[in-house]
Amino acid sequence: MSAHEHAPIKPKVTPIYQTSVFTFNDLNELEAYYDQPGQHYMYSRFGNPNSDELAAEVNKLEKGDGAVVTSSGMSAILTAILTFCQAGDHVLCAEEIYGGSATLLAQELKRLGITVTFVPTEQTYELSSFVQENTKALLAETISNPLLTVLDIARMAALCREHQLKLIIDNTFASPVITRPLELGADLVMHSVTKYLAGHSDVTAGVIVAKGEENTKRIRQIVMYYGLNLSPFDSWLAARGLKTLRLRIKQHNSNALKIARFLSQHPKVRRIYYPGLENHPQHALAQQQGNGLFGGMLSFQISDELEKVNAFMQALPNIPFAPSLAGVTTSISHPLKTSHRSFSPEQQEKLGITLGLIRLSVGIEEAEDLIQELDTALAVI
Repeated sequence: MSAHEHAPIKPKVTPIYQTSVFTFNDLNELEAYYDQPGQHYMYSRFGNPNSDELAAEVNKLEKGDGAVVTSSGMSAILTAILTFCQAGDHVLCAEEIYGGSATLLAQELKRLGITVTFVPTEQTYELSSFVQENTKALLAETISNPLLTVLDIARMAALCREHQLKLIIDNTFASPVITRPLELGADLVMHSVTKYLAGHSDVTAGVIVAKGEENTKRIRQIVMYYGLNLSPFDSWLAARGLKTLRLRIKQHNSNALKIARFLSQHPKVRRIYYPGLENHPQHALAQQQGNGLFGGMLSFQISDELEKVNAFMQALPNIPFAPSLAGVTTSISHPLKTSHRSFSPEQQEKLGITLGLIRLSVGIEEAEDLIQELDTALAVI
């Protein structure tokens, strides 16, 4: 074999296509790119093998008709709304939702002429009170952030069909291992891939999975023309993380259930929010909709005194205070001061998002070690 000849390269893992543009031999090959979408690549903003691999794997997990990855969870939410809405349209949104989603809808999309009404939690399934002539879609989370309220997706999907609305579900907290909203009647499902899908706290990414080829086509257009695409390297990292999703979710879930049971008995814990506990209001729904899994996220209420909250955080040497979630290592967050900081004091108080509310993202370490560390920290307050 000469120096210029090589055996076929057969990598077991998809290589990183770290290129902004792809080449063509001539005009005939260029025309083939336009005539046969998906058979060729031109520019990484339009498509890249790494991004397409990640999208295809998530689409398979969610059992969708097509998926597109984006630069972040926020750009995925933006894309999902723009898939169905334009200036002059109205959107409904669950009151209990990630603060960034609420801000995007209430402030930024308002500037584009899309208005929003937040549906109070106690009226979740009373849509007729909120639907207007120009209402096009409803956005809600499978499991709400940060209070872990479980949405009855099938019931909500039936209501949305009744009112001719599109149902958009943020499935970040659950993951498709626990719940697949498209099978329950949702029209679009999105994730912050940053969280469970990638799973290692080293990627910022999003994904939208659709029902129907027309929806997928529209999503792809939005991502392409708004420049919301994901980089090849981040796509590769997320696809790598995705390979262990099932194993990770099972361990997250197992640990969270043990910790929730421990915290529910602790005298320093005033209240705990975890759908895996039998006294959770939607426990039966969560068990049915989640195939017996409840996830790795929980929240709990301790003293509302600043000094005690800080003392608790400082007494956790191996559980960092990190305003994100779903990594393999356990972390805590503080909804009042981070994810839900943009909510008004009235909204925060109504939802129960107080100074003493701690959100715990349970990792995959040994549950006994985590319980011991939490017990030690609670003893100082």
